[in-house]
Amino acid sequence: MRGAKSAKWVAIAAVVALGATACGGGSDSGNDSKAAIDPNGKFSIEVGEPQNPLQPANTMESNGSIVTRALFTGLVDYDSSGKIVMMNAQSVDSKDNKTFTVKLKPGWKFHDGTPVTAESYVKAWNWAANPANKQTNSFWFSDIKGYSDVAPEKGKPKATEMSGLKVVDDNTFTITLNSPLPYFVYKLGYEVFSPLPESFYKDPKAAGEKPVGNGPYKFVSWQHKKQIEVARYDDYKGSNKAKNGGVIFKNYSKLETAYQDLKSGNLDVMRQIAPRDLPVYKADLGDRAVDQAYSSIQTIAPAFYTKQWKDIDPKVLQGLSMAIDRDTITKTVLQGTREPATGWVAKGVLGYQPDLGTDIFKYDPAKAKQLIKEGGGVPGNKISIQYNVDGGHKEWVEAVCGSITKATGVACTGDGKADFQADLNARDNQEVKSMYRSGWVLDYPFNANFLRDLFGTNSSGNQSGFSNKTIDDLIKKADGAKTIEESQSLYQQLEKELPKYMPSIPLWYYKVNAGYSEKVTGVKYAQDGDPILTGVQVKK
Repeated sequence: MRGAKSAKWVAIAAVVALGATACGGGSDSGNDSKAAIDPNGKFSIEVGEPQNPLQPANTMESNGSIVTRALFTGLVDYDSSGKIVMMNAQSVDSKDNKTFTVKLKPGWKFHDGTPVTAESYVKAWNWAANPANKQTNSFWFSDIKGYSDVAPEKGKPKATEMSGLKVVDDNTFTITLNSPLPYFVYKLGYEVFSPLPESFYKDPKAAGEKPVGNGPYKFVSWQHKKQIEVARYDDYKGSNKAKNGGVIFKNYSKLETAYQDLKSGNLDVMRQIAPRDLPVYKADLGDRAVDQAYSSIQTIAPAFYTKQWKDIDPKVLQGLSMAIDRDTITKTVLQGTREPATGWVAKGVLGYQPDLGTDIFKYDPAKAKQLIKEGGGVPGNKISIQYNVDGGHKEWVEAVCGSITKATGVACTGDGKADFQADLNARDNQEVKSMYRSGWVLDYPFNANFLRDLFGTNSSGNQSGFSNKTIDDLIKKADGAKTIEESQSLYQQLEKELPKYMPSIPLWYYKVNAGYSEKVTGVKYAQDGDPILTGVQVKK
């Protein structure tokens, strides 16, 4: 990923992503309000190995993000309706959508006892934007004036600090953008905009292994490929103070193994049930089973940098889309736990629209063959879909491939990578052979997050190499709107143009199909699909 992780890349079959929002809503059916609670009790949750060190601007996938969100708190967050909630910020004000004044709540401290100040944010953002520091999400700062001097597309940097960031006093700083952006405050909820303590800069690499944050939990230990442990930070000033003593993020290579541990009491919370266990998990867990919608989408994306897809006619991809029987696959293989997609923006996001006025999401083998033929055919008449084996994707990938082959005669196979880390590394290094599974979950609840942050030519979430001047121009137009309502509408118009270019093939919207053990209560899942860690209570 180049730059910003716009949304979290999702590890598991239900696309789980960035951490839990402090104020998000969710299901808590079956939680036992009468149980005696141990306020210092710790609980465990299933994750995979994070791809990168735990630096806020270096996490673009769900395994690292859920930990980072526990350790750091940014300026704002969102409630379950998508409304902005002030966290470390007391206020973020602007009269023109270009210059923003941020006032911090006083008294916040990092886990090492040092104060969180305006400088803690400004210095952290400048460090993350600097290409020399190789942060995967650096492009998230590109809206800020002076970013192009720090991280130019060509040539050497002209500056080490963005001119658009100014410290006013210990608790106040200003942000000036290149041009007005009506939804900029929404972007500030993404953890890339977290502050960093002064100790971080002495050894950033070591700090990524033992992070010092300002969030509801403080770091305890990281045993790679085994577990990460965090403990409640008792001096935390946020509204989402932990109701438990800490969290153990247990590493699993297979969701099926995690589910067996959940049933036997060796694991407390799961983020997603594997397809194999979907038919039985509700009967197994009873009122501890979770089934709810969240804002994420599963797609498959061509690697446009490959010879196969470099100059492809979009009609070929339209045809492949119409060769996928989404209804049958979601009802059978995925046990009704997904809903066929009708666009690129996930449900629950501001600007979601259920109908783009196209039939490319409809299963129609005859039309699929016709479109592929009109587009010049699939080069080599075969494709593969890369996915991570540890995420419960094998079954649906095989079903999608079978549907495509049956409808069109195009040979299709799965290309499994051992784990999510290996899958992401292959994408980052442009080693995808044909296509790849590209699940995305919201970073902020606005449609631009699923469009600009994935399909803009230079966006860091754009791993496929898709580039189209018309789309880039439409992004620029939507970002230049005077109001957030106008920007939302323009992005809706952009989404309706995407079938002409097919940057990816949407498959289905996700649900959280998860569960928890008898040891915990108060378990809720947020709009991004992750459990709200701070609200979990451990029974005595």
